[in-house]
Amino acid sequence: MPNAAEVLHRVFGYDSFRGDQAAIIDRLVEGGDAVVLMPTGGGKSLCYQIPALVRRGTGVVISPLIALMQDQVDALEALGVRAAFLNSTQNPDERRRVEAQLVAGELDLLYLAPERLSLDGTRELLDRVELALFAIDEAHCVSQWGHDFRPDYLGLSVLHERWPAVPRVALTATATAATRREIVERLDLGGAAQFVSSFDRPNIQYRIEPKNQPLAQLLRLIRTEHPGDAGIVYCLSRASVEKTAEALVAEGIPALPYHAGLDAGVRARNQARFLREDGIVMVATIAFGMGIDKPDVRFVAHLDLPKSVEGYYQETGRAGRDGLPSTAWLAYGLQDVVQQRRMIQESEGDAAFKRRASQHLDAMLALCETVECRRVQLLSYFGQSSRPCGNCDTCLSPPEAWDGTVPSQKLLSTIVRLQRERNQRFGAGHLIDILLGRDTERVRQQRHDELRTYGIGAELSEQEWRGVVRQLLAQGLLAVNSDGYGTLVITEASAAVLDGSRTVSLRREPERAAKLVKRKAGSELPEAAQPLFERLRSWRGEVAREQGVPAYIVFGDATLRGIALTEPRTRDELAAVSGVGEKKLDSYGDAVLALVRGEQPAPLAAAAASASRVPAGAVAFDDDLPPLSDDDAPPLFDE
Repeated sequence: MPNAAEVLHRVFGYDSFRGDQAAIIDRLVEGGDAVVLMPTGGGKSLCYQIPALVRRGTGVVISPLIALMQDQVDALEALGVRAAFLNSTQNPDERRRVEAQLVAGELDLLYLAPERLSLDGTRELLDRVELALFAIDEAHCVSQWGHDFRPDYLGLSVLHERWPAVPRVALTATATAATRREIVERLDLGGAAQFVSSFDRPNIQYRIEPKNQPLAQLLRLIRTEHPGDAGIVYCLSRASVEKTAEALVAEGIPALPYHAGLDAGVRARNQARFLREDGIVMVATIAFGMGIDKPDVRFVAHLDLPKSVEGYYQETGRAGRDGLPSTAWLAYGLQDVVQQRRMIQESEGDAAFKRRASQHLDAMLALCETVECRRVQLLSYFGQSSRPCGNCDTCLSPPEAWDGTVPSQKLLSTIVRLQRERNQRFGAGHLIDILLGRDTERVRQQRHDELRTYGIGAELSEQEWRGVVRQLLAQGLLAVNSDGYGTLVITEASAAVLDGSRTVSLRREPERAAKLVKRKAGSELPEAAQPLFERLRSWRGEVAREQGVPAYIVFGDATLRGIALTEPRTRDELAAVSGVGEKKLDSYGDAVLALVRGEQPAPLAAAAASASRVPAGAVAFDDDLPPLSDDDAPPLFDE
């Protein structure tokens, strides 16, 4: 068997393993099982790809998204790895060809969706093959505690039952202790070694700001920090996705929508453009992103409050997979909190589901409202201790904590008086009108100018009052009434505030914005290296278009930066650059060296188009069984 370190260098072009990679690979090579928690961009794929190349037989990868399998296979083939997939996008001849390669021992890796593995024909096919390992990617999909539950993952216990001698590895980028326990239990991995890497992504700058004019705030982020960069903008609803994408396009920013309500062909084409073109901004619901391997996403923006810290971490982790500086930006406001609380109350889930959803939301609100380091709070959620990072908004522009007890008493008292004296409930807007003493038609009609609290809140602005309401909701000192209208009511905990036995500490947003950090992909390069970097990027784009693959499959930005910095003059010097393996050196070495010399590279031999490429109408899950409608789609598409 080849040596793992030799495979790492020869195939992938890296000199050393990172973190737990070596230990995980050794475990699998020796035939043991493993559960791997590693952040997005931490190198999870190498943990099963290298053992599959070292061990005898074919490694089988269970992946939730068939729409990405072609890109995963393309990336491996570009490295000289014999890889293929089996899914419903292929015609019978294509499937038979892959099956023949598999049975003949001509494949190092085979990608399958969990739905396909449930078919008797697929299991009988694997019975005829020498198997190196099973890799269960996005393993949090097995957990009902997680945020992307996929029922078909529950059937993966068959792996241990049917092929007990084949090592298994379950991998995910995000999992709390509860999710990890469920992964172990449902996949029968009680004897597996568990590897929990640091969840820290130091290259990502986390920023959360009050939502005021969200589109204007988003435009400012893109124009001032990320012009021309690829990014993802998450919205809660399909309507918001389309409206935001249209608004960005109208402002000259190349943006595309993605949500489950779009035609499957439109979704596939938009995803392909995002992966293959530079500088595209994808505006999407959470239906988009799982398994996306685009390394140069420079920012992830949320225009609505995520439902959980796990979801937020997974989504923001799609930025900066190449390790270069990137931004995770969130705008959230009072209406987000009200809406999320109401959605939980009105859901059809049982009491346990609603309690769990409320716990997830409470943790997300705590992250938004903290006056401490965002990264410390985020990592603490996953059970990891850390020190202030110096690279989040609360570190760069620390917010002020202030005693909000008296304003809280004024607001709560207004709610109590309306309910007890008049049996009335109102939302935040009208309550603030009363506190500010505004002469509105509703105030006059309801004679609320006669309340003792009318006009007693003039010391705060409307925006500051909205912050008070938002933070009291986050602290459980206010609640959204179950009447479906978003009216506010007090809680049991409110009594201690009203009688003065409990003080309320609130967060005041800093007057200045957080210090900005340059994030352009080439911004840290010496000025002298910039022209070569741009020539390499331009050449890479042309090659990617000719071959019909994403640009990062040719070379990632980090590798191009390494070439621009070192200016290799020989093939040996080029081979020493991180990310230049044997196959890529053979395919692109002469062209790259010509570019370094300032010459026009010779045209590359045209790459043969793959016969199994995912067609425009492909969906994101395997549908050999009766096709799923959007109503029946797995929660990956549940908005």
